[in-house]
Amino acid sequence: MEAKVEKNKYSIIVPTYNERLNIALIVYLIFKHLPNIIFEIIVVDDGSPDGTQEIVKQLQQVYGEDRILLRPRPKKLGLGTAYMHGLKHATGNFVVIMDADLSHHPKYLPSFIKKQIETGASIVTGTRYVKGGGVHGWTLMRKLTSRGANVLAHTFLWPGVSDLTGSFRLYKKSVLEDVISSCVSKGYVFQMEMIVRASRKGYHIEEVPITFVDRVYGSSKLGGSEIVEYLKGLLYLLVTT
Repeated sequence: MEAKVEKNKYSIIVPTYNERLNIALIVYLIFKHLPNIIFEIIVVDDGSPDGTQEIVKQLQQVYGEDRILLRPRPKKLGLGTAYMHGLKHATGNFVVIMDADLSHHPKYLPSFIKKQIETGASIVTGTRYVKGGGVHGWTLMRKLTSRGANVLAHTFLWPGVSDLTGSFRLYKKSVLEDVISSCVSKGYVFQMEMIVRASRKGYHIEEVPITFVDRVYGSSKLGGSEIVEYLKGLLYLLVTT
């Protein structure tokens, strides 16, 4: 297994917007939990006014510009396009997508990698909705909203995975390039479209239980408009997949 790991390189794409208080810790934790793995961290910052990019430049001095790549954009342009932008700069044969706000703990990354090696999966996705998974720090309303979103999607789309709206995933790079090119959604619904289209294309998807922790610093970017977009996206996928 170790020989297989040594041949692989993992490009970890981390989109950011106003994550100055979180980015240094998430980078430290990634390095801590992947001591024997070849990886690069690609930070796609959408013009954060809080100084996120300056912190990333300081981190480059500590860890090296070959390990931490800053690939900024001038303004907020959507989550899906952030991944596409990061993907252009990825040199690994595997790509990890994760949030910068510490809701996705890097301690799960070894489990993702192990699961992929053991199963040969094209995609390994973190799930809150199986034994061993869960959420921490959410209000009852947010839990109900998330669970309701998943129930709706399962009822209408039959995707074959338990957590459609999660955004902590490991992809074979070639698979991500294929799936992302067929997606049209932006924002909150983008993750759902990605996994539904991957399932429809017949890709092998495995799940790893994770505990999603509400962001430590900063404010959540999920609002009423995102929920409306989700419902519109669900209808779109129902018609087109």
